[in-house]
Amino acid sequence: MLIPHQLLLTLHLTSPCCSLQDLYYQSYSQVGVMFASIPNFNDFYIELDGNNMGVECLRLLNEIIADFDELMDKDCYKDIEKIKTIGSTYMGAVGLVPTTGTKAKRSIYSHLSTLAEFAIEMFDVLDEINYQSYNDFVLRVGINVGPVVAGVIGARRPQYDIWGNTVNVASRMDSTGVQGKIQVTEDVHRILNKCNYEFICRGKVSVKGKGEMLTYFLGGKANTNPQASSTNIGRKAFSCGRAKLGTSCPSVSSVASFTVKAGLGALQAAAMQTTQPVHCAPPIPVVEQA
Repeated sequence: MLIPHQLLLTLHLTSPCCSLQDLYYQSYSQVGVMFASIPNFNDFYIELDGNNMGVECLRLLNEIIADFDELMDKDCYKDIEKIKTIGSTYMGAVGLVPTTGTKAKRSIYSHLSTLAEFAIEMFDVLDEINYQSYNDFVLRVGINVGPVVAGVIGARRPQYDIWGNTVNVASRMDSTGVQGKIQVTEDVHRILNKCNYEFICRGKVSVKGKGEMLTYFLGGKANTNPQASSTNIGRKAFSCGRAKLGTSCPSVSSVASFTVKAGLGALQAAAMQTTQPVHCAPPIPVVEQA
């Protein structure tokens, strides 16, 4: 991403005479990092005369990314920073609050809850695009939390980015994840488990450079309705809400799938929604809430 406006103000106030040749960096002890990818976009992209040699495919990807950006512009997600997009992967972070100034730091519990809600709502955004474009894009998300170093690199078109083991593991949570789910580390589970979120323990996953890591699938806020099934960890809309597009998309309650099947039509898609059972992987135990 380009340099955030808040960071530019900080640099101007603290070092008004600094040049682009000077290295800016800052360490943070607790930052939530998210990678959200569309793994089947590469199968969709094709260069043909009929789609202007791939331009129409990129136009749709731009619409998806722009809708994610619009979602992040909501006031309830103002603490999340978009870092960059890498192909069809969207990278964001929360907790990058400058140490200077009078703004108090929010707790990591609040920050991670905000990032979790944003990730869950990204599925709704993609579902609506699928419904309107008759596609079946799927989202796969990975989240980690820990220390990072943030900085600005380059004198020509300088870029703001974050680095560290926390970022690498968050990327691995995405790449080793499952389509339609949010995979998180033990550290994320430990924090959000205290914030009334529900999880499914996936078990140990082989992560490059880290060996075996115990990971979890994030569901949503625990259902406080005593008559609702305790095993239902479907994605939920949160109180801050989101403005709906012109055509509403049928809600998807299955934890295993968030796709709207292409070419079925609105009525057939709705019919499938009412009959499709909820699938939970049998070997994955449900983690008891503390």
